Amino acid sequence: MDYQKFFARELQNLKGEGRYRVFADIERHAGDFPHATHHRQRGAAEVTVWCSNDYLGMGQHPAVLAAMREALDSCGAGAGGTRNISGTNHHLVLLEQELADLHHTEAALVFTSGYVSNLASLQTLAARLPGCVVLSDEMNHASMIEGIRHSRAEKQIFRHNDPADLDRQLSAIDPQRPKLVVFESVYSMDGDIAPINEICDVADKHGAMTYLDEVHAVGLYGARGGGVSEREGAAHRLTVIEGTLAKAFGVLGGYIAGSAAVCDFVRSFASAFIFTTALPPTVAAGACASIRHLKRSSAERERQQERVQTFRRRLDAVGVPHYDNPSHIVPVMVGDPVRCKQITDILLEHYGIYVQPINYPTVPRGTERLRIMPSPLHSDAEIEHFVSALSSIWSELSLKRAA
Repeated sequence: MDYQKFFARELQNLKGEGRYRVFADIERHAGDFPHATHHRQRGAAEVTVWCSNDYLGMGQHPAVLAAMREALDSCGAGAGGTRNISGTNHHLVLLEQELADLHHTEAALVFTSGYVSNLASLQTLAARLPGCVVLSDEMNHASMIEGIRHSRAEKQIFRHNDPADLDRQLSAIDPQRPKLVVFESVYSMDGDIAPINEICDVADKHGAMTYLDEVHAVGLYGARGGGVSEREGAAHRLTVIEGTLAKAFGVLGGYIAGSAAVCDFVRSFASAFIFTTALPPTVAAGACASIRHLKRSSAERERQQERVQTFRRRLDAVGVPHYDNPSHIVPVMVGDPVRCKQITDILLEHYGIYVQPINYPTVPRGTERLRIMPSPLHSDAEIEHFVSALSSIWSELSLKRAA
């Protein structure tokens, strides 16, 4: 077999479908989010970023940067290895205490990313509970699907955000079997929000554990940024809350929060935790500072919600179609991968606006979109510039407008 020819052919197929991913060379400006420099062959250009998961700009917050500098000066650059071999650096201990306090749980456990926290935790829980059945929302993230798959436990998929379908499926399972219900709070592509209490009602009725992914909600919802589960008064009902430090908290890493026993169980049996180098002290210190700030301050959350609503109103005014949802995520619907890439190329090259196209397999074919995240730091002028650019492109490409 000609391996190189195979690789080249597969890549060419991706390009032909309009699904080939191009990574823009973006240099963020410290203290100046959402502005950045786009490095390209014909020279650098200044751009405004509209697709960052640093939802609140906390990756540039002075308190976060100061904490990271202090940790760098006092502890150095790296973690030195796994927590088992090199010891747990003290900043990680403090971070796990902050996370447990955030979610009002007994304990928390930090991983190197949100993907790894889902993969390791779900694989470990589902594999080691004898005869476990996992009931997974059909729109769950790839990291959750991977964790469940690697567990080799029996899996059933329930209709998206549908407690009645979950109840029907749980009713058919032997009441004595361990059961784990796995779902998200805010779904990252459509921006819809799960009925957490209703799902917990069904899980409680059937004696099932619950595992909630809050990666697109922590820092953004709840009085202290504990996520949708905090806002809905449901955090105490969940067996495991999973979150990330890389989105609203602006740094890097993932975690689970729950009882001391469940966190220790995952710590003791998850190979993806045991054999992975720990987060360095600088990252842990920055995440800790971010969490502490957002526990005290709701100004960033309130400003972001206002910016989102302003952006949506302006899109409505010019007829650019967007998917309506109750969250901070604004999906502008295109429905064609080639057009989607064309739109983002025009925005970047002619308007200085950086937003990535979202194509299959991230979203189903025919639902290609721009996934836009207004932040507290986007100005009225920047919103107007972006909406005006979209309106011009919609006219230029003869795209269908919303009524």
